[in-house]
Amino acid sequence: MQKLYTLNFRKAFIAVVTILATTQLAKAQSVYLPNSYQLYQKFNSDIYSVKSSTHTSLRPFLIDSTIIHTYDSVMNVGVKERKTWGGRKLFNEHLFDVKDKGYTFYADYITDVQVGRDFNNSKTTNLNTRGFQIGGTVGDKFSFYTSGFENSAKFASYYNDYVNANVFVPGQAYARHYNGQPQNSQDWSYVTAILSYSFNKNLNITLGEDKMFIGDGYRSVLLSDFAANMPLLRLTADLGPVRYMIAWAYIEDTQQPKFDFFGSNRRKWALFHYVDWNVTKRLSFGMFNALIAPEADAQGNRSGFDANFVNPILFTSSLGPNGVQKDNVFLGFTAKYKVFDKSALYGQIMFDRFKANSFFSGNTTDNTNGWQLGIRGADIFKVKRLNYLFEFNTVKPYTYTASKSISSYTFYGDPLAHPYGANFMEVLGILNYSIGRFDFQGQINYAKYGLDANSSDNNGKAIIKPFVPSADKTTTVGQGISTQLYYGEGTVAYILNPKYNLRFELGALYRQEKNDQKNSKNALITFGLRSSFRNLYHDF
Repeated sequence: MQKLYTLNFRKAFIAVVTILATTQLAKAQSVYLPNSYQLYQKFNSDIYSVKSSTHTSLRPFLIDSTIIHTYDSVMNVGVKERKTWGGRKLFNEHLFDVKDKGYTFYADYITDVQVGRDFNNSKTTNLNTRGFQIGGTVGDKFSFYTSGFENSAKFASYYNDYVNANVFVPGQAYARHYNGQPQNSQDWSYVTAILSYSFNKNLNITLGEDKMFIGDGYRSVLLSDFAANMPLLRLTADLGPVRYMIAWAYIEDTQQPKFDFFGSNRRKWALFHYVDWNVTKRLSFGMFNALIAPEADAQGNRSGFDANFVNPILFTSSLGPNGVQKDNVFLGFTAKYKVFDKSALYGQIMFDRFKANSFFSGNTTDNTNGWQLGIRGADIFKVKRLNYLFEFNTVKPYTYTASKSISSYTFYGDPLAHPYGANFMEVLGILNYSIGRFDFQGQINYAKYGLDANSSDNNGKAIIKPFVPSADKTTTVGQGISTQLYYGEGTVAYILNPKYNLRFELGALYRQEKNDQKNSKNALITFGLRSSFRNLYHDF
């Protein structure tokens, strides 16, 4: 009964978005661009130019004049005149593509078929995805986008272990475990649905089920797209050199006791504020504020309405009453400086618990925080379309946690910020080069973190676990079972149709996780016919 109500609620929400997406509204330019690192880094030379004043740290983007030239170029890679309908649809165009004076519409069938071999574990992997994407505009003010994916897969051992432990495919959806037992193969489905309306060039409102990302890096310690799509309402306003964003999301927790018949999971509200100020075309600063507010406590006592939850003023979300149980409030800052043309130094810091008088006094739980420092850019060594990123991330133990785990900074049990949760440090680098239809990418990661010895242990990495303050708790990164992760991945892709990123892709992945108790390795080769623009993370 509980699951039925959840499905009905989510289906109703998606149905409303889809119906509205097909309704003709008034005219303006607000075209939604799905967030994809592979796609977005191709805009580095535009958005990190010293001549550009683009706000780069809030994603997904809406296509504007800054990136439209490069976007059109990317969408036409390898496109040439073809005489047959089949040739045009396979290599040049969307499956359905309508362009009229008052509206546009496109639709594609999405396939993601992949086979691989994990040589260290003598295991064959596979992925079979069937999906669709539909998008378009009405006038120059309204745009819509939706996509859906039905999936089945046999994953590499480390990834499958994660899915079985959480009964959730990270960043996507529930794994269908019909008998309630761990599975050797996984089955799941999920959708994205977005409506975007720009009242004018300075004000946009977005409604749908999607993700958000704050920062200029590959990772974010503030808000990332690692967790699943969330029902959200987002308002973005540009006031001169300042961009302001406020968003509300309705999210769930899979690991809490149930108390009603509305749905199968406990629910909580999330509020996000972000202000990005372009001081100059080279320098920008940002301020971030997040609030996680449980809808009710474990006995079903619902929180009363707090006007601060709809207060548009930054940092006021924590001023009002906390209702039946304490909300979880976070504060963060971002910065970016274009050290060279097409290259930017960036960073961010997140504060969870904070006491000024003990901030520099040692590793106590009075202060839990995380920070990031990185550099990224385009045309390194003066090679066109050679993009790069190097980044360092670290988060202290117990950051993002709460005394009641329902208030933790998670969605469906996955972190809303960095995939590792907390109690880690990480160094990574990514290079990408495009030439003609070929796309090459290489990535390396090194991380150190502290694991728990058993389910009752808590060394501060698993942020879904409740935080119980005590005098003997410390915040030394790597505390617990000190573990090291080595990760490397490379892909070579040949683009068949740039409109929806249809490509042949050959990939290689190496992963080693070792500590005093284990030394697990994966060496994986994959090949497939893939498509779509989306971030699917395997580097954890």
